[in-house]
Amino acid sequence: MTLPTDTDTGSTIIPCLRYRDARAAIAWLERAFGFTAQAVYAEGDIVYHAQLVYGRGMIMLGSVDNGGDWGKLIVQPDEVEGRETQSACVIVTDPDAHYERAVAAGAELAIDIADQDYGGRGYACRDLEGHLWWFGSYDPWKETDA
Repeated sequence: MTLPTDTDTGSTIIPCLRYRDARAAIAWLERAFGFTAQAVYAEGDIVYHAQLVYGRGMIMLGSVDNGGDWGKLIVQPDEVEGRETQSACVIVTDPDAHYERAVAAGAELAIDIADQDYGGRGYACRDLEGHLWWFGSYDPWKETDA
C-alpha cells in the first residue's frame, strides 16, 4: 500500500485547542508532554494564536473567547461533564517514558498505558484543563505486515 505524502496532497491536519489560561497551558504542555512553542501571538493574558510543535507534528491553541463566531461553536470539557467529541493523537517513540513524564507533571490518566490489539503501546490522559489526549507508538503512516 502506498500512502500519500504531504507533497501529494499539499495538506496537513493540525488540531486546535482553546484554554481559559492559555499561557499556563503552553508552559504545562511543554513540561508535561514535550511540546515546544514555535510561535505565540499574545497581549497580556490573552493568547490570540499559538503554535506548539512535537517532532513533525503541531497543535495550535488560543485563549477561550466565546464572543466571536468560532468561540460560540466550542465548549470546554468542564462545561460538558469532562466529555470530548474529539481528541489529539500524538505518536511517540517511547510511550513508557512519555507516560512517566506526563504523570509526573500531573496529567490525569483516562486509560492506563498498555499494549494495543492493533499494534503499538499507548495511553490516554487529560491535560490541565481537561482536554483528552492519546499518546502511543502505533504509527499508521508506517507500513505494516497486517
